[in-house]
Amino acid sequence: MATGYVYHPIYLKHDTGQHVEVAARLEAITSCLEESGLKSELTPIEPRPASIDEIALVHQRNYIKEIEEKAAGGGGWLDADTVMSADSYQAALYAAGGVIRAVEAVMGGEVANAFALVRPPGHHATSGQAMGFCLFNNIAIAAEYALKKYKLERILIIDFDVHHGNGTQRTFYDNPRVMYVSTHEYPFYPGTGDINETGSGEGRGTNLNVPLPAGCGDGEYLEVFEQVIAPAARRFNPRLILVSTGYDGHWADPLAMMQVS
Repeated sequence: MATGYVYHPIYLKHDTGQHVEVAARLEAITSCLEESGLKSELTPIEPRPASIDEIALVHQRNYIKEIEEKAAGGGGWLDADTVMSADSYQAALYAAGGVIRAVEAVMGGEVANAFALVRPPGHHATSGQAMGFCLFNNIAIAAEYALKKYKLERILIIDFDVHHGNGTQRTFYDNPRVMYVSTHEYPFYPGTGDINETGSGEGRGTNLNVPLPAGCGDGEYLEVFEQVIAPAARRFNPRLILVSTGYDGHWADPLAMMQVS
């Protein structure tokens, strides 16, 4: 069965100016897929905008309205790191909806797995706050959607972005049906992701942080995945796996200090 591919030109309209999180990121990936011939082997999945009710599975409705109104006013800065343009709200709806469509395609048997090439990113966004370049928490919204629509007992979220996904962790910290696993440079932005943050209440034991010192490369990451994450995933036995694929652990990333190839 094929691998699905989610993409829409609206993702390029989230205009961040000279920010480090720019549309050129997606353009570089699509170019690589085309030049390598991989794109022709992927099954396209047409994204849709997430509904307000779907976004509200994770985010407060007054916060959603705030983002909509900020875009309607032409955009601007939400905090010291996070900026919007006039098209950012629609792009964010399509980003969350794109990940939802990927879940639907996998759960519906259309594809074996799927790659959602979307932006704005999401894993720092909390229920009522944008941060770290993120507006809506795309992967958390998709996980909540899958829990609700497909009645899944267990979902695993793996996040290998160089920054800890504080928003995703917070969303599921007391939820035993979702296991959140993160590898990240530590200490580093946003300051969360300590090894002792293991979940609370019924969710205790379903939050696994693997904080890594600066300078870790392929060998260290492979060892963590083989010796820590894979055994934990097998024990949890998820019915769906979602992955936050941040590539800023690469040795050439200007903001981080990891050495991944």
